[in-house]
Amino acid sequence: MIDDPIARLERLAGPEGTALLNRLAVADRGGDAALRLGTALRREHDAELVADAMAQADLRDRATRKFARARQMWFTRDGLEQASSEVIARHRAARFAGRTVFDLCCGIGGDLVSLVAAGHDVTGVDLDPVHLWMATRNAAVHGGRARTVRADVRDVELSGADGVFVDPARRAGGGRLRTGESEPPLEWCVGLTGRVGAVGVKAAPGIDHDTVPAGWEIEFLALGRELKEACAWSPALAGARTRATVVHDDGVHQLSGEPDPPDGDTGIAVGEPGGWLLDPNPAVTRAGLVSALARATSTSRIDPRIAFLTGDDEPPPTPFARPLRVLDSRPWDQKRLPRLLRDLDVGAVDVRRRGLAGDVEALARRLRGRGSRHATVVMTRVEDRPWGLVCVEPGSA
Repeated sequence: MIDDPIARLERLAGPEGTALLNRLAVADRGGDAALRLGTALRREHDAELVADAMAQADLRDRATRKFARARQMWFTRDGLEQASSEVIARHRAARFAGRTVFDLCCGIGGDLVSLVAAGHDVTGVDLDPVHLWMATRNAAVHGGRARTVRADVRDVELSGADGVFVDPARRAGGGRLRTGESEPPLEWCVGLTGRVGAVGVKAAPGIDHDTVPAGWEIEFLALGRELKEACAWSPALAGARTRATVVHDDGVHQLSGEPDPPDGDTGIAVGEPGGWLLDPNPAVTRAGLVSALARATSTSRIDPRIAFLTGDDEPPPTPFARPLRVLDSRPWDQKRLPRLLRDLDVGAVDVRRRGLAGDVEALARRLRGRGSRHATVVMTRVEDRPWGLVCVEPGSA
């Protein structure tokens, strides 16, 4: 057995390991097939090398959801989980245009590879030698070269840098830290502006707006309708107080501005739902830009504090919200819902809840019927009254 993890990786990256990884990349490794394959490979190769190769092959499989070149890259489980998707990292790298960047807490190089691919002069810093080994090779996979430094990021010398990106750890001891906590803490990351003006700090999407100083931007990033992460940008890189960035197949879309005030006084008209409902992307709601979206789509709010928008006419297409056609709208009456859905020929049901308590999954199971329509049941509040809507996607019969 080889105790040195770097030596094991070097062996896995050598001729025998590479051939083994290439074989595993095209092999059936599902269910019982994995056991049979492992047994067969151990007859030809060292058992430790086979175990390392199978673990790396599985991680590469999982990484294909994040990286286009995942089959050639290197991962640990924790490193892959913390790494941003390539499309988000590439979008973020553009903020540092023309800068020499230090990537602090670089991990396996999820952001580093996009910085390198964009032509930046990049130095990756991390305490984990395994992750640094992987970051160097992952940069090479993307056609570039990055310097790496093994150090506590608090101690690293930043001379020569005019940009810093920090991805502080949000896990410790095998579990997640509480929302808002990280290592190093956000306060330390923000303080980097005393040494380098252009700073970006990756954060959990639940970050409290008030923890980010005035003059900074908070960007919330979603892949489709799935909110992935946030990033705080120092004044040298900021363009607004908050920004919602939504990545769809057709590109990257951004909505920015000042967030809605906490008292709900946004100047947007409020009234009962009309013939259409707009369900904003979670990046928009977390950025506090629901009223900005209302202005862009000429819609109104159903309640000052509820993130649903409405209008009588079909709203214009927008990447920042899902449009729904309203079939029924009335005060919430859960007992009457099953009959109403039968009358509307609804079978499969999704439930969206904002402003009302309830078990969404349990309610969806109870409401599922035999009708031909697929509908969305909305549990919400309208001018502070419990309200229910039955909606369908545009184009549905």
